[in-house]
Amino acid sequence: MKDSRVIVEAGVMIALAQVLSYVKIYESPYGGSVTAASMLPILFFALHRGLKPGLMAGTVYGVLQFLLGPKWSFHVLSIALDYVVAFGALGFAGIFVGKGLRGARLGTLLGIGLRFLSHFVAGVVIWGIYAPEGMNPWLYSLVYQGSYLLPELLLTLLVMSLVWKPVSQALENI
Repeated sequence: MKDSRVIVEAGVMIALAQVLSYVKIYESPYGGSVTAASMLPILFFALHRGLKPGLMAGTVYGVLQFLLGPKWSFHVLSIALDYVVAFGALGFAGIFVGKGLRGARLGTLLGIGLRFLSHFVAGVVIWGIYAPEGMNPWLYSLVYQGSYLLPELLLTLLVMSLVWKPVSQALENI
């Protein structure tokens, strides 16, 4: 019974994250966007169910982001780093299960920080050729990824702080 509840909860949170990802506040020219806190459902799921279910939900979400979103690349390394690994990393928030709002904030920082790292590596290895002439690919990737992930992180932390209590109480009743 518990396994089916976890699967259903994961499905609902993945679907909610996917829908929220379509509400874009800002979209970068070569992928990446600031959304209506679209990572929040995955983070809440990981914070409720733990590391392993969180990693699985984040990974499924990443695959959906690739399949249902605009395609910037079909390079296998790009698919792995920009989608599967990057969104799967959100599940690392699950390390902070039961640690309250402070733990949720730390989990959010960790999950989105690891997502940033995955995009950063992809930006250097794959997308660095698009850096403006004379610009270091490391700096290019840092600035590009930061231009959308830092605002997304701040928005996610703000919304999480506002809805933490009612959402965490509702999840405990599942």
